[in-house]
Amino acid sequence: MTGRRWAVLFAMAAVPAQAGDLPPPITDDMYAPVNPAMVEVGHLLFWDPILSGNQNIACATCHHPRFGTSDGVSLSLGEGGTGLGPDRRPDPANMPEQRVPRNAPALFNLGATEFTTLFHDGRIQADPAQPNGLRTPLDQEMVQGFSGVLSAQTMFPVLSQDEMAGHYGENEVSKAVRSGRLTGPGGAWDLIAARVRAIPAYQAAFEAALPEVAAGRPVAFTDISNAIAEFITWEWRADDSPFDRHLRGDAPLTGPALRGMELFYGEAECSTCHAGPFLTDHAFHAMGVPQFGPGKAERFERHSRDEGRFRVTGHPEDLYAFLTPSLRNVAKTAPYGHSGSHRDLTGFVLYHIDPARGLAAYDRNEPLLQTFEGKAVWAAFDEEGEADRISGSIETPPHPLSEDDVAAIVAFLESLTDEASLDGRIGIPDSVPSGLPIDR
Repeated sequence: MTGRRWAVLFAMAAVPAQAGDLPPPITDDMYAPVNPAMVEVGHLLFWDPILSGNQNIACATCHHPRFGTSDGVSLSLGEGGTGLGPDRRPDPANMPEQRVPRNAPALFNLGATEFTTLFHDGRIQADPAQPNGLRTPLDQEMVQGFSGVLSAQTMFPVLSQDEMAGHYGENEVSKAVRSGRLTGPGGAWDLIAARVRAIPAYQAAFEAALPEVAAGRPVAFTDISNAIAEFITWEWRADDSPFDRHLRGDAPLTGPALRGMELFYGEAECSTCHAGPFLTDHAFHAMGVPQFGPGKAERFERHSRDEGRFRVTGHPEDLYAFLTPSLRNVAKTAPYGHSGSHRDLTGFVLYHIDPARGLAAYDRNEPLLQTFEGKAVWAAFDEEGEADRISGSIETPPHPLSEDDVAAIVAFLESLTDEASLDGRIGIPDSVPSGLPIDR
């Protein structure tokens, strides 16, 4: 069975709603339970730059409530950048080597138990056949103790030199990553855990949260990632939008939003992929999103392509296929697409209804990219035959819609906004135990 077919079958089992059906209302039992004490320590760790190699970037730097738990740009500047969101710029004293290859995804509802596949290419998945229950690029090195895919996903950025680890040779974490020492004593994850253990406030918080730590077991890297996962589960739950109130029968949608919902679950067939209570089938689809930036090639490879799910499975049918995103709070999470190709929701809907036509006419001024003279931004787009390969991979036929229909669909997408969730339940802490500055 191919990787994509397996993912589709898994998604069908997890999300039974079909095109034309409205999903059931979201309920508490759809989310993983949390330990309030772990949420508290995860809250601090999420905002604390102590987890990055150079102690200058936190999880919140690229997943900030000001930008819908993303960072408001097409492709992030991680290590080597200063500032926040669209104002982030390369640091002249420590220039980044390249942009982060993909758009920073939003975090809303990732603590729901049906989210068992994460990252744009799905390289982290729940897999009961694995000893730790996870399938990841580090299968041979993954340690036991991760509470699930959200915990494992949370901590992979600390190994990326472009995201949080720092450039090779800059600090003990990036040096460990460069030499391939990820797990075990002296590995990158252990070095980060040792930093956290050395801060009395964190040690005390973990002792209060975990009996085994209170009994003397050292704080492990997986304790840190589990705490952040529990915080994300609690903080970024979004399930009280106008659409949710419609599903519960509290306040029906009306006007353009109602018409958009009818199109979304009917003629426009949006719900074929954006199905279920969180509006995703958790499967992979090639939708012809434009390619730019450094791509996901290895540094020794000459091309700048991003071949999506294919890089995980090796199956030709997975070329240029990417994970269907949840649409919760989508009106607040621009730019859109795995590369952040569109800064405007209406523009992305228009592109989506005829991707081949949109790709042929794509405006290179559309991405929101900070000025940075790094690796050529348009190398993949300009590569001979690349646009034809992307266009040829598109799965869906065009869906001609009138301007009024597109406006109605956008109105429905705006009805997916849970305003109370945008700032998070707890919010930005006043300070963090490391004493390092917080990105506000």
